[in-house]
Amino acid sequence: MSLRERKTAKKKEDILRTAVLVLSEKGYHGTTIEEIASRILMTKGSVYYYFKDKQDLLYQSQLMLLGRSIENVEAILFQDLLVIEKLRMAMIGHIEYLLWERSGFEMMVKLEQFFSAQQKEKILQLRDDYGKAFDQLIQAGIEENVFGSVDVKIVRNIILGAMNWVTQWYSESGKKDKTEIAESISDYLLHILIKK
Repeated sequence: MSLRERKTAKKKEDILRTAVLVLSEKGYHGTTIEEIASRILMTKGSVYYYFKDKQDLLYQSQLMLLGRSIENVEAILFQDLLVIEKLRMAMIGHIEYLLWERSGFEMMVKLEQFFSAQQKEKILQLRDDYGKAFDQLIQAGIEENVFGSVDVKIVRNIILGAMNWVTQWYSESGKKDKTEIAESISDYLLHILIKK
């Protein structure tokens, strides 16, 4: 990627992050492109240079979040670690990223409200790809006789559901910071799998 392409990608990412914050604060219908542009000290025309409209901004933000999530977990898959350590790292990484990008992930819940059938299909495919990385780790643990024999898909959905719910109750002013809460949740969830 050239320097110009990197600068463009960075600018788009900055716009997307700001757009998600404004959208989560004011709601999709209560937000205008002008508000997003003013928050990042750009003109409305500059935002339109990168994105077709508000809906495109929201869609691209979801692709960015899911793409980064997949990159994060795939980086762990290829590390030379025990499968328990890999799964723990994947869970900690998931929770930390979820809390870091909380506003964007909270917007993901209402797919049918915002996206076309084709866009929804793409988002669901990326979610499925991400889930398969967890399936791979769980299956590897079963094959290595570290994890008990479980229904991989059900356990993966229990784990992801529990981790994703953290956005509903975690508070920055609580006793534990993001990393501490991520580590605690991951340790509890591993108990579902670890062979007794």
